[in-house]
Amino acid sequence: MSPHDGSNAALSFPHSAPPAPGTVSAVAPGIKWLRMPLPFALDHINLWLLEAREGWVIVDSGLNTGETKRYWNEILGQALGGKPVTSVVVTHFHPDHIGLAGWLTEKLMVPLWCTETEWLFARMLCLDDTQDFIANALDFYRRTGADETTRSLFAGRGNPYRKRVSPVPHRFHRLSDGAPMPVGGRDWRVIVGRGHAPEHACLYSRDLDVLIAGDQVLPKISPNVSLWPQEPEADPLALFLASLEKIKREVPASAFVLPSHGLPFHGLHTRIDQLARHHEARLAELEAACAEPRTCAEIVPVLFRRKLDAHQLGFAIGETLAHLHYLANKGRMTRAERADGVYTYRRAIS
Repeated sequence: MSPHDGSNAALSFPHSAPPAPGTVSAVAPGIKWLRMPLPFALDHINLWLLEAREGWVIVDSGLNTGETKRYWNEILGQALGGKPVTSVVVTHFHPDHIGLAGWLTEKLMVPLWCTETEWLFARMLCLDDTQDFIANALDFYRRTGADETTRSLFAGRGNPYRKRVSPVPHRFHRLSDGAPMPVGGRDWRVIVGRGHAPEHACLYSRDLDVLIAGDQVLPKISPNVSLWPQEPEADPLALFLASLEKIKREVPASAFVLPSHGLPFHGLHTRIDQLARHHEARLAELEAACAEPRTCAEIVPVLFRRKLDAHQLGFAIGETLAHLHYLANKGRMTRAERADGVYTYRRAIS
């Protein structure tokens, strides 16, 4: 995920600080906010509890770690006022969102709700421990021009997804774009976004004018939009930018946004505009950098000037590729394959 690219002066933040891990705080009528730690540079995730007459709905679950389980046990034991949990909703398949969904649904004996593609992707990644998984990833990164050290780093990690996610339930209830999700007499409507994840579910309540945005709209950083080995010819940035416009059309500017990272905020349409400008600026940087043919690996430092750890490097390569593919599909960049199978990119000559 990229650093914040717009002025926070245009956004307003009603809450100055998050709840401490293992505690909850009210953030809107019938909605509680909790925060779980992450062992990455992005060191937290926000999770939500929606109150209904019959109990609580959990939205997103945190990473599969003993620490997160301990905090969940504290919350389940004392923060829900004696009311049961009735379901677990997951916005998308990334480990910090679905990591403990299987553990929670089994522990509480409740169903999982998510979109079909996110459930399928999570199931696939949890089950895939074959050598073909590593071979496909190595071929993908070889074509980016990544050096042997970098490729060995990714090969040595294997499939890290399986280590961060508890077993994904064998069955689920489907969330569909535009469909209602009744909670406590309030109708939440599903708005699917794409690009950051294949079928990311945002939830909007017109009654409350609240948008649970997941990772689709974040206040201080740009959601990671990456190309991955499973779909090497995709155009996720085009999907992401189209989804931002869709959310802008379907959710009022007045909405109170509950993001998965950072603080809840007002200023949805302003933030969407900032994100769109941010990506156009990055695209222009890439065009300027590709006056001569260059590989993705050579371009990564253009977009990511800071030192990257192993976890961040995979995202940086994926995001650079996403921008290069977008430019190529728009005719603003050409792609060629060298004799060694590595792709190079060059600014289109007008």
